[in-house]
Amino acid sequence: MRPTPPPAARHRDGSPAARSRRRSLQVSPNGTSRLLRCGQSDRCRECGNRIEWYHRGNRPPVRLHPRELPAARVPADCRWHVSSGVAHPAGDGSTWCRLPHAVVCPARDAASTPPELADLRRLLAVNSRRLLDAGAFAPTPNPPDHAEHRPGPCRPARPIVQLLYLRYLAARPVDEIQCVAQTRRRHRCTSPVLAPGSLPGIWRLMPATAVSGQLALPADVMAVYDLSRLPYTEQLRWRAQRCPQHDAAPTTADLAVADWEPFAPLRHHEHIHSRLPNHTRHPGPAGRARQAARP
Repeated sequence: MRPTPPPAARHRDGSPAARSRRRSLQVSPNGTSRLLRCGQSDRCRECGNRIEWYHRGNRPPVRLHPRELPAARVPADCRWHVSSGVAHPAGDGSTWCRLPHAVVCPARDAASTPPELADLRRLLAVNSRRLLDAGAFAPTPNPPDHAEHRPGPCRPARPIVQLLYLRYLAARPVDEIQCVAQTRRRHRCTSPVLAPGSLPGIWRLMPATAVSGQLALPADVMAVYDLSRLPYTEQLRWRAQRCPQHDAAPTTADLAVADWEPFAPLRHHEHIHSRLPNHTRHPGPAGRARQAARP
């Protein structure tokens, strides 16, 4: 039996054959399925451009630009490289490197972008505008000015959650946190982590710190969705961001990266709320006069 010949550089009709670029794989240290995986493709929630999530040891995953850039065009402190599926914040000595998406994200302040990368940021801004015009991307709308005078429950867009003796910043409201497991049809599961019949957490007012033992901010208390009273297995399920059905099947692969971000009081101060969200807002005199003046 003859061995399989290597793929030819051209097809039989003489046209060039496009070869797929090889990607580094690794066994995810935090995954339950122990399957080989590489950078997981996603879109930035702020600008809509494509990104890739990569693990970086024991630290949270990092968002990288999906393409390599010449190392000469990237400042030394912005160079990253991927080895065996793990991202490292330094160059590997080659003429190419990877770049964090936050450095060139057009939705962020342009002053944080190095001058060498201004052209790339401009191209991403044009692509964001095309996605907006085509209706393929919709950023989170800002609430109107009179929203604070409108009665209704306070619902943090990015709540602070405490589980396994740590505090995390969620990417969306508690009831919208979606399972990251893969279904049989190779789609992401649409079930929420806070599924009907599962044990919920409790909103509490706690000191404005990241973990116990740290100094509090000038804001003495903040609203935290506390899961620490749940059983240990339930807290592990929330940390893995899985619904009860897929948590019972640990061999199911993950199709997305968990949205948890370690909470830092100084960096995430805009997400700190000093009032419990299950209280109803009542409009003051100015709000009542504004509502009476509306048609």
